[in-house]
Amino acid sequence: MSFGIIVFPEVEELDFVGPWEMLTMWSKLAGGPANCLIVAEKREPVSCAKGLSINPHVSFAECPPLDYLLVPGGMGTRREVDNPAMTRFLADQAPGCKALLSVCTGAFVLHAAGLLSGRTATTHWASLDRLRALGDVKVVEQRFVQDGNVWTSAGVSAGTDLMLAFIAHTAGEEAAAKVQLQAEYYPADTVYGSTASHERAPAYVKRPSQASGSAA
Repeated sequence: MSFGIIVFPEVEELDFVGPWEMLTMWSKLAGGPANCLIVAEKREPVSCAKGLSINPHVSFAECPPLDYLLVPGGMGTRREVDNPAMTRFLADQAPGCKALLSVCTGAFVLHAAGLLSGRTATTHWASLDRLRALGDVKVVEQRFVQDGNVWTSAGVSAGTDLMLAFIAHTAGEEAAAKVQLQAEYYPADTVYGSTASHERAPAYVKRPSQASGSAA
């Protein structure tokens, strides 16, 4: 099995590094894909949103057929939705993929390649209205959502949850459990400061009244 994660200039680092960590642990611990690849339009260093530079394994032209493919988000997606090389690569790979995944605004890149129309999907909280404006996507405000073989997640850190849930769905809960334990991924439910009171805070974030109610 081959799993590819696409990167591009100004990709958000945690959008792909979080899923990459879960993916490669799956591969090493629980029989996950043997071939895990970072894929970019060209095989040269890619400068990410926060300054990290990453070296892709393969270019679009060199990439083998993939069983699974993930598109992360970041400000660079604003450009990639109009990049014919990107949308053509996705459209060419998609028919042979068992699953397509996106994190954050990577959903817009899937849509630009014709792979999200008619689906239920989510994205970063600040881009939910923009996704709704496309008109042919049923937008939900959830940490992640599956619609058939297409999985989408909310922003940045949500990609880690997406990948862990995908592993559980694909390989079983025990496989996901091994990955979760090795990664020590047991997120705290602390909500700092006024985060939950922000008018556009994600709906799934516990409000102070909810938190106190659950404690009682």
